[in-house]
Amino acid sequence: MDKNSPGTARDWAPRSIGLLLGTFVLATAFIAAYVGALHQPTPRDLPIGVVSGDQRAQATLDAVRGQTTILKPIGYDDPGAAEHGLLSRAVYAVLSTGPDNGLLLTVASASGPSATSAIKEVLGTATSRTDTPLQIVDKVPVTSADPRGVVPFYLNVGYVLGGYLASTVLGISAGTTPRTARRAGLRIAALAVYSVLLGIAGAVVVGPVLDIWHHDVPTIAAIGALAVFAAAMFASAIQGWLGVAGTALVILLLVVLGNPGSGGIYAPEFLPGLLRGMHRWNIPGLANDLTKAAVYFDWRSAGWPALALGIWTVLGALGLVSSSLVRGRRAATSDPGTTRSGPSPSRHGG
Repeated sequence: MDKNSPGTARDWAPRSIGLLLGTFVLATAFIAAYVGALHQPTPRDLPIGVVSGDQRAQATLDAVRGQTTILKPIGYDDPGAAEHGLLSRAVYAVLSTGPDNGLLLTVASASGPSATSAIKEVLGTATSRTDTPLQIVDKVPVTSADPRGVVPFYLNVGYVLGGYLASTVLGISAGTTPRTARRAGLRIAALAVYSVLLGIAGAVVVGPVLDIWHHDVPTIAAIGALAVFAAAMFASAIQGWLGVAGTALVILLLVVLGNPGSGGIYAPEFLPGLLRGMHRWNIPGLANDLTKAAVYFDWRSAGWPALALGIWTVLGALGLVSSSLVRGRRAATSDPGTTRSGPSPSRHGG
C-alpha cells in the first residue's frame, strides 16, 4: 500500500494522537475539578437572616461573626420579610429571639442540608457557651426519602447527561452540522420530543418507582424536559460550529465544571471561589435550583432558573441553525458528492 494513501499510519496517527491528548487533558481537568472542589468542603459566608432591632439575635450573630466567617448575617426590616427571605432561598435560616430568654433558629433544610447543618452546629456551640436555650424549627424539611437532599442533583445530572448525549449521538450518526436550516429544524424537533420523553421517564423514576416525590410527577417531568432540551441545544450549537471536537468543550462545561459547580452535592458556599457562583448560570446548577424551588418552595426563587434555562435553550437553537446556514451551506457547496438528488453522507450532513 502506498504510504500516502488513506488508511496508513501516516494518515490516522496525527489525528489519533490529537484525540488522545485531548482526552488526557479532559480527564485531568475532571480529576482536578472534582477533587479540588469537593475534597475539603469548607463553608464560608452562609447567609442567615436576622430582623433589624432584634438585639438578642443580632448580638449573637455579631459575636459569632467576630470569631468565624462561616455565617453571614443578612438584615431584614420585619419578621415577614425575613420569612420571605427564607422561603425564597435568599438565606438558609433565620435567627430570632425565642421563648424563655432563648433564641429561635428557623431553618429550611431543603435549601441545602449541608448548609443548615453547619449553621445549627455553629449556633449550637455559641449558645451552649452562654447557656442560652436554642430552639430549632425546620420550616421546609427535605423529604424522608432524601435526607441528604441530593436527589435534585443526581436527577438533573441524568437529565443533562441525556441531553448532551442525544446531541452527540445525532451528530455522529447524521453529522454535527445540518446542511440546511430545515434539517436543523428537524433535529431541534427530534431533540424536543426526546427531551419530553426523558423528562417524563426521570419523573416516573423518582415518583412512582422510588416513591420520593410521587406527588410532583408532572412538575418534575416539565422541569426535566426543559433541562434536557437546554443541554441538548447547548451541545448541538457547540458541536454544530466546532464539529465532534466540540463535544470535549461540552463535557468540560456541563460535567467537569458544571456538576461540582452546581451546588448540588454541597451548598455553593462550601465550594472554592471560582465555583461558588457557577450554579446561577450553568445548566446543571440552574436545573438543580429550579427543581428545589418547585418541589419544596412553591415556585419561590424559580423565576431566574427557569428564565435562564429558557435563554440557554433559545441561544442553543439559534446557534445550531446559524451553524447550518454558515458551515452546513459551505460544506454542501464544496462537497463534490452533492447533487440535486441530495448530498452524500459526511460528518457535516444531517
